[in-house]
Amino acid sequence: MNTYTKIFKLTRDNFSEVIGECAEIIKKGGTVAIPTETVYGLAANALDPIAVNRIFHAKGRPADNPLIVHVASIEQLEQLVSEVPPKALSLIEAFWPGPLTLILKRTEIVPDITTGGLDTVAVRMPADIVAQELISLSGKHLAAPSANISGRPSPTTASHVLHDLEGKIDAVIDAGNTRIGVESTVIDMSREKPAILRPGYISAAKIEEIIGEVDINYNEHDTGALGVVRSPGMKYTHYSPAATVLLLEGPHDLVSNKVREMYADFTCRGARVGLLVTSNDLFSLTNDVVYLGRKDEPEEVARNLFLGLRSLDERGVNIIIADGSFTHDGVGAAVMNRLRKASEMIIKL
Repeated sequence: MNTYTKIFKLTRDNFSEVIGECAEIIKKGGTVAIPTETVYGLAANALDPIAVNRIFHAKGRPADNPLIVHVASIEQLEQLVSEVPPKALSLIEAFWPGPLTLILKRTEIVPDITTGGLDTVAVRMPADIVAQELISLSGKHLAAPSANISGRPSPTTASHVLHDLEGKIDAVIDAGNTRIGVESTVIDMSREKPAILRPGYISAAKIEEIIGEVDINYNEHDTGALGVVRSPGMKYTHYSPAATVLLLEGPHDLVSNKVREMYADFTCRGARVGLLVTSNDLFSLTNDVVYLGRKDEPEEVARNLFLGLRSLDERGVNIIIADGSFTHDGVGAAVMNRLRKASEMIIKL
């Protein structure tokens, strides 16, 4: 385990220097937390089993939970996979670089530790310039799961990374807040009919516009006939803060009224309650409140989800009451997926 994590505060003036120094860390088998357009990822050479093991060790990540490999070119992709089916190629042309991960049949070059022992590999091409340049300059395929303790809310700032992993990784590149705020959409293209295994910024509807109908399987406990994990985020507890999360789903007015009722009830019992809401009207209840965004603006809600969960955790609340009345269209489906997995109880109104 490291005892010191180097922090690089990225600016226009030092961009090349920072990327160069971090590329050297990657080449030497080290770990670097990097921004992507989705969340911060913990990057290491995906084809070096020792380097990949450092990711698992730092995060406390179960060994059978496969990693996403990040590439900067189609040539790098072709080294990892045995074939790119026509529908996968269509998705690449439509959405790469961007927040879409494809699961494809792997080649022998990819070590088992990176894929969780599967015959497939999850690959995406990030849109963030920092990630792209680090991949290109290091010349390495980068395994880069979210840069947090396994099971906790994903990091959308460098301070989140340091809260979880300082002293456990070699470096972090601080480039401010991530743009999207939730992880990539994952689609399995290795089967006869493509299946979305994890919702993300790119919706099922957008994908179906390109390749036609797809299966949708967001069940976190569906690990297939052999009990194997097909995708990151399908088996283990994810996105959970230290506080107990209670999720309210239903019409906006009913949810707002229930928030007030539950807040009063838990407060009377001596609990410190935090609120994660889409209504300004609830701000008068407590200072321990985070505004997710407008209920009809799922992209705004996505950017604030993990920020909000972590902020309320830092304030020391015991219970988080989360407002699930926002639209579930588009990236809203991904936000709801993360909230449901973070919640100990879901109350439908």
